[in-house]
Amino acid sequence: MFFKKEEIKKKDFQTKICALLIHAAKIDENYTNKEEEIIKKTMSELGLEKENVSKIIEEAKIIEENSNQILDFTKEVKSLSEQDKIKIIETLWTIIYSNKKADIYETNLMRRLAGLLYIDSKTMGDIREKIKQNFK
Repeated sequence: MFFKKEEIKKKDFQTKICALLIHAAKIDENYTNKEEEIIKKTMSELGLEKENVSKIIEEAKIIEENSNQILDFTKEVKSLSEQDKIKIIETLWTIIYSNKKADIYETNLMRRLAGLLYIDSKTMGDIREKIKQNFK
């Protein structure tokens, strides 16, 4: 029974991280296939088995649609290692810049996330510039 409970916690954890990524992709009201591919790649890099990625994304879409605050998702990211947090931040900026620009809603989201995830503004700015340069 213990392992079953741990599997459920792990799945919930992955789904909420995925929901945060989807939230960033949808915030400009233009959720694209390119953004979904970035999310799939990131979820695989974070250890989710490829055969489960699509299922987690579908569940995360439902969670994201039914949530009215990002706090539900950031709790999960806070518990990650610094390296994984940075990976999530890089992914969020990659999603934002996948259409070559960041709008006011996207940059506001990232400012809020920096505070919620305890990422200092210099680190956040460095990651943003690195990702921005990749899309030029």
